Amino acid sequence: MLLQPVFTQDSKNLVLFLQDTLSIDDFTRNSESYENEKPFHNIQELLHSSSSSLVLSAVDSQAISHLLDYLQESVDWKLTNLDEVEISKLEVDTSKPNIFVVKLQPIKRLNGISTAKAFTENDKIIGRLTTILQEQGIQFSAIYTAMRPSSVPTRPDVVLESRRQLMAVEATVTVPDPPLNVTNGTNTCILFYASNFSLTANNSIHVDLTNLTFVSRKVNFTSSVCSATNTTLSLDYTGLLDGLNSLEIRFLMTNKFYTGSARNWFTLDSVEIVHDNQKTAKFNVSIISAPAEYSFHCQLVGTSSLYGAKLIPANNEAKSWDVYLSEFQIQGFNIKSNLFSYASDCTSFFSPGIWMGLVTSIVLLWILTYGIHMIMQLTTNSRFDDPKGQSLSVPQTE
Repeated sequence: MLLQPVFTQDSKNLVLFLQDTLSIDDFTRNSESYENEKPFHNIQELLHSSSSSLVLSAVDSQAISHLLDYLQESVDWKLTNLDEVEISKLEVDTSKPNIFVVKLQPIKRLNGISTAKAFTENDKIIGRLTTILQEQGIQFSAIYTAMRPSSVPTRPDVVLESRRQLMAVEATVTVPDPPLNVTNGTNTCILFYASNFSLTANNSIHVDLTNLTFVSRKVNFTSSVCSATNTTLSLDYTGLLDGLNSLEIRFLMTNKFYTGSARNWFTLDSVEIVHDNQKTAKFNVSIISAPAEYSFHCQLVGTSSLYGAKLIPANNEAKSWDVYLSEFQIQGFNIKSNLFSYASDCTSFFSPGIWMGLVTSIVLLWILTYGIHMIMQLTTNSRFDDPKGQSLSVPQTE
């Protein structure tokens, strides 16, 4: 309902500015000037100068994840993805509706850059693009939003309390990035998530793929294959580092029926890494399996023997790679409502911590039992010596 004016106006040109995180509180926390520059200067100018504007204090993150698909289905837009370099070279064809998607710099993962400076840089990008459109006399609508909130309160009483409390600190939690969603054209067929996804080649070249995969989504997964029995998640990255121009990572999964359990199980059989379209590094996978209706989760997955699920090199090329995934979760079959199903975890019920607690409890219980037994064996003397009477003599035979 709120987006209807965008579809009904005469000039159907829409600019969608997408950021990784954003909350209404960010405008308050970063309202002060940063190095003589206001972080939201251009956004404020656009709000004041536009004929109509709308500020929503909160938006469902699931709605945002489907926003671009909804816009494309509503109008036959000409989709144009822009970055900082392409903005200055922008040429607009006004004969048909246009939608420009600008993925701004991530706020949370700019190493060595403060949040205020990150917002300032993104505000400059917004100002540059809108100025170019205005100079060309193009009417447009703009949406500035993010894939997820930057923080949410963990205690409801923090929100409901009306009085300020001395030394009170609001407890916040960072919302994790949404999982990678792969569709077969109509339905979601693969879900993949990791809080940290990184590789090391030859103990010298380190690549962190977390941001590219789950935040900026600069990964090509069109080569992924989905079916009822075999699924392949293909992640293709380009322009990473010098000496590592392209990288393709494949997760190969199968869904089989096992008579022993009388049910279908899905298994992650192998992981493959293709470097610059050369030889393939193949890893066999241990213990990554779950019932076909479930997803699989493991806190640590990689090439180290200390991890819960290990990637075992299957050829010589794989021995030169180190793989690290934390909070790994994947599902390749029977996905409903675009959400992970109940997760089968790699940690067994009797973990080392549980075993340590059981052994310690048994030892303490044995000591307590032995002590009670010894106390019960204590006896008192049957006869006592009277100092006023005759001396008590105890025969040796007693």
